[in-house]
Amino acid sequence: MSTTTSISPSRLRSDLYSFPCNSDASSPLVIAVLASLIDRAVAKTDRIAACGASAKKDVRIRAFESRRVLDMSIQSFLDRIFRYARVMPPVFVVAYVYIDRLCELNPCFCASIWNVHRLLITAVLVASKFIEDMNYRNSYFAKIGGISTQEMNSLELNFLFLMGFKLQVSVSVFESYCRHLEREVSIGGGYQIERSLRSVCASGILSGKKEKRQVKQLAQVL
Repeated sequence: MSTTTSISPSRLRSDLYSFPCNSDASSPLVIAVLASLIDRAVAKTDRIAACGASAKKDVRIRAFESRRVLDMSIQSFLDRIFRYARVMPPVFVVAYVYIDRLCELNPCFCASIWNVHRLLITAVLVASKFIEDMNYRNSYFAKIGGISTQEMNSLELNFLFLMGFKLQVSVSVFESYCRHLEREVSIGGGYQIERSLRSVCASGILSGKKEKRQVKQLAQVL
């Protein structure tokens, strides 16, 4: 059996600004919307083979390329980051601002199946440090992403240089991205998220057995 949760623009905005702080809260709605946007960006990159070839010319961009494609959806990966890092919804929005800004500053950088997971964990790490008062260490984020602390540190540094250290996100810019996400939901007629009854009632996103298998794969792939 499954239950359907509809995401409307008003629900998304409410979730962004008044998300509960308790540890039992399910994943914020913004994750599903961002996952859809990034999925489309990745699909577009896959159709433009030349983009990936150009990106490999820059060593900082090449650092985000993984050895193999990770068999974990973008939404599952974002859910995993939220589950263990417990960053609030605005962090994901700022991370999206950073990714957009990075790609604008580096036209050769395109989110692809080869780099998207490393890009996401790094963007969330940097966004969390920028807007939250308390943060986990890089070593903890590295475990969430399935990479070594050394790799996490290196990715963070490469990310900052690729962005030109332009981390400031004004209230107006944040609001504009929130409105963009709301329009994304509105145009789509409201996202319909299918959830099994078990996943709705459980605090976890993945079953323990499946998660252990994916964590092992993370370490091997990334």
